[in-house]
Amino acid sequence: MGEALAGYHEKAIASNCKAGLRNSMRALLLINPYSRQGKKAQGSVKQHLEAVGVDVLEKTPQTPAQFSQLIHRYHPQVDCAIIGGGDGTLNAALPGLIATQLPLGVLPLGTANDLARTLHIPTSLPLACQAIAAGRIQRIDLGWVNGQYFFNVASCGLSVKITQKLSHQAKQRWGVFAYALTAWQVLRKSRPFTAEIVTPTQILTVKTIQIAVGNGRYYGGGLSVAPDAAIDDARLDTYSLEVKHWWQVLWFLPALWLGPRNTALGMRTLDGEEITIRTRRSQPITIDGELATHTPATFRVIPKLLPVFVPDTSESQAIAL
Repeated sequence: MGEALAGYHEKAIASNCKAGLRNSMRALLLINPYSRQGKKAQGSVKQHLEAVGVDVLEKTPQTPAQFSQLIHRYHPQVDCAIIGGGDGTLNAALPGLIATQLPLGVLPLGTANDLARTLHIPTSLPLACQAIAAGRIQRIDLGWVNGQYFFNVASCGLSVKITQKLSHQAKQRWGVFAYALTAWQVLRKSRPFTAEIVTPTQILTVKTIQIAVGNGRYYGGGLSVAPDAAIDDARLDTYSLEVKHWWQVLWFLPALWLGPRNTALGMRTLDGEEITIRTRRSQPITIDGELATHTPATFRVIPKLLPVFVPDTSESQAIAL
């Protein structure tokens, strides 16, 4: 059913674009008014979209659950769903997007905007709207952990403490720098935990302060999960940060920005389609920056599950419609 819906929407958009009838593309527009730039952008997004020929049906969700509810309710009336907000907002819309297979248009109005960064979507609102109107669609992979889907990264350890301490006010005031400031505050109090990492070919017991399992390329406001990670490569990229003292993490800061590699000094990397993490004490897990589940946890990649609008300048393989 999902594939049939996806094919219908993609063919309809393709037909409209080839015929030069882009104004016949009707979009459900959902903006998170509580995202960093959401309230400010609310007045102008519809204008920008209509200026490039997109017919807009605008609704304003008040809770995370309403994103999926509104997508389910209105999907028979529209050709695509445009979501304005950050990575947490996009994740909240995932159940509805997966079920309906509406192509997703991303407006990066949050703090980190890591999915937009992975897909090379411009931070400029007019340019992001133009990318949607152009009708270029890429089918991307999604990560899955304990029954929940994610775009970017799921992790346990240090990142959870950062999420728990990071306030909405700090994100509003400092933007992406709030992640670095909060990380510095919690890093000095972090202690290693013991974990068992299980793949189809090996079982590893590690003492670590952070395990991150990535589907996309970026997380945490621009950190890279692996130097060659891609959101359409049908694999998960995992790293474990195995240090004895918090200050040793400072040595790995360049690697965390560029993408971790195996080193003899405490950085372990793995990749594959499935991975399981078990811990002596249950550890909370964040997905796309939101607390979501806990260990034990099994992670999988679901290839090419979701159609997303991407700009023509994207370096990823895309379907030119």
